[in-house]
Amino acid sequence: MAMSDVKLLGAWPSPFVNRVQIALNLKSVDYELIEENFGTKSELLVKSNPVHKKIPVLIHGDKPISESLIIVQYIDKVWTSGPTLLPSDPYDRAMARFWAAYIDDKLFPSIKELRSTEAEEAKATIAQRMTEELVLLEETFAKCSKGRDFFGGDNIGYLDIAFGSGLAWLRVVEMMTDVKLLDEAKMPGLFGWAERFCSHGAVKDVVPQTEKLFNVAKMITAIAKAQ
Repeated sequence: MAMSDVKLLGAWPSPFVNRVQIALNLKSVDYELIEENFGTKSELLVKSNPVHKKIPVLIHGDKPISESLIIVQYIDKVWTSGPTLLPSDPYDRAMARFWAAYIDDKLFPSIKELRSTEAEEAKATIAQRMTEELVLLEETFAKCSKGRDFFGGDNIGYLDIAFGSGLAWLRVVEMMTDVKLLDEAKMPGLFGWAERFCSHGAVKDVVPQTEKLFNVAKMITAIAKAQ
């Protein structure tokens, strides 16, 4: 398929955009990334996602698809020649979707909240909550991986993509707050998984470098304070 037939509206710092990029890479799909500028919404974005007006949006041919996890599921169904992202077993597939939703509903908001919180007592409370969330995911990794390298088993799958796309932001928050969240002693399974995930060929050129993302986080924080 020609590159022009697959476009991705997004921005490199977004973990939700990174999810789509990783899924496309795993399926060996050529695509054109159309960068959206921070703080603005292009005419194409508003036209392609008139309901939420946010990234990412995958445009396949002339059909736009929104919401990162929905896009990943779409990619998995359309491009069947690559590795399967969602488990074939109905129960395993349901669990992968459940924990992906948990990550979006619980862990990612906690990362954002910790990044924007200044009071030390509040930081400690949020960090403790995040540790509990990560311990749950440690237990989930043990169950889903069945002793193999990834949540998806031998290969990166749907839940790996859902969680792994946020690892760079997790590291940035650790730098900003001087709080260790992904602790090797407490979460040895997740710690090793994170190293394998980030070094994977479909991932390593997608997930932003921590230092580069740290500068973006500082800019966002400065803008929020000014407002």
